[in-house]
Amino acid sequence: MGMAPTAHVLLSRHLVANPANDGWVNRDRLVLSNGHASALLYSLLHISGYNLSIDDLKGFRQLGSKTPGHPESFKTEGVEVTTGPLGQGIANGVGLAMAQANLAATYNKEGFPLFSNKTYVFCGDGCLQEGVAAEAASLAGHLQLGNLIVLYDDNQITIDGSIANSFTEDVGKRFEAYGWNVLSVGDADQDIQAIDAAITSAKASTKPTLIKLRTIIGYGSARQGTHGVHGSPLVADDIAQLKVSAGFNSKDSFAVPEAVYEQYKTAFRQRGEKANRSWDASFQEYAAKHKDEHQELTRRIAGQLPPNWEQLLPVYAAGDAAVGGRKYSEVILNALAPSLPELFGGSADLTSSNYTRVKNAEDFQAPSTGLGSYRGKYIRYGVREHAMGAIMNGISAYGLFIPFAGTFLNFVSYAAGAIRLSALSGHQVIWVATHEPWGRRSHSSTDRDRRLC
Repeated sequence: MGMAPTAHVLLSRHLVANPANDGWVNRDRLVLSNGHASALLYSLLHISGYNLSIDDLKGFRQLGSKTPGHPESFKTEGVEVTTGPLGQGIANGVGLAMAQANLAATYNKEGFPLFSNKTYVFCGDGCLQEGVAAEAASLAGHLQLGNLIVLYDDNQITIDGSIANSFTEDVGKRFEAYGWNVLSVGDADQDIQAIDAAITSAKASTKPTLIKLRTIIGYGSARQGTHGVHGSPLVADDIAQLKVSAGFNSKDSFAVPEAVYEQYKTAFRQRGEKANRSWDASFQEYAAKHKDEHQELTRRIAGQLPPNWEQLLPVYAAGDAAVGGRKYSEVILNALAPSLPELFGGSADLTSSNYTRVKNAEDFQAPSTGLGSYRGKYIRYGVREHAMGAIMNGISAYGLFIPFAGTFLNFVSYAAGAIRLSALSGHQVIWVATHEPWGRRSHSSTDRDRRLC
């Protein structure tokens, strides 16, 4: 409830998407990193016109429903990524922003801003305590991803109680050190204009933006501001007084005034439908002026590989000299990359060991650094294996890409949370995992040591 005013401002005034065409490629992306707050997202999707009915809302947290209690991209239209483990959504958002930046640098032409969408991420205190979020935010700041806006529900509460128990750092200063633009709204429970102004300012930034929104968890509840309202249902009396204070009949359940539907039809759906139609017309004009790029984009949007791509693969005979698997991986990448621009990958600071860099590849970097450009297809992830996995999930979720990345197999374990979400979501991501010493053991170990290993 504390983030409801922010969510309302974002959808009614800023976010551009079309519920009638959930797959429109240039839609703004909205990621709910603090996925336990999914009731808010489901409610927004319903009143915004997505394929989510009142009955679906009544099935909240029920097996097989479209509202399972954490956002799942394969269950519910309008959900961009599957979230659950905190912090994953922030890293997914970095991947979505990287995907947009690369497509814009590659395909946008004068008069044709085909890829211009923003990525918005909702997160809470728990997300910002997770290491994967720190890794991803650090990389986003380095990459100067001005198309990324993170809305931080700064309510000072986690499951165990006040964050004073464990989380007393200055989050704003940390993100400023990462290279982010940091904005604050002091009363995000009521100050609609301040929320609107902050989002407007963030959209104009050339750096990623963190908007700190001071809220009260469970705003309006008798238990507001306490961890008791974090994940437990409100009692009947509390629900009744909340409805009355908000102008509803205390006895009505799952009741949405027609005026709300009408407002979102005008303020959100019609805006998105108009933007989608304008984009479609522009893409048709693009076809006449940039035929090759149009054909390539059409294929990538459809998720199709080039015809006869298999013929690009190298062929080996049984008698050929054996080489390491990572070397074969490099040979295959170099054979495919020129014809598969959707390959977008890198390494966690092990480029020379994993052999993941295609010959003559340009690095994906902010142009101002002089280290590459956003057209680049090679990502320098740094020593950030967990973020690398979660960012790949975001790149895959955007569409049009096949992300890949390399590290030592032992370090893949650092990214277990992201890998599980890859599998749950059906993301097409490729890990190049090398250097696992399967047969190694210490000759000086005791029998007991060996048993423990």
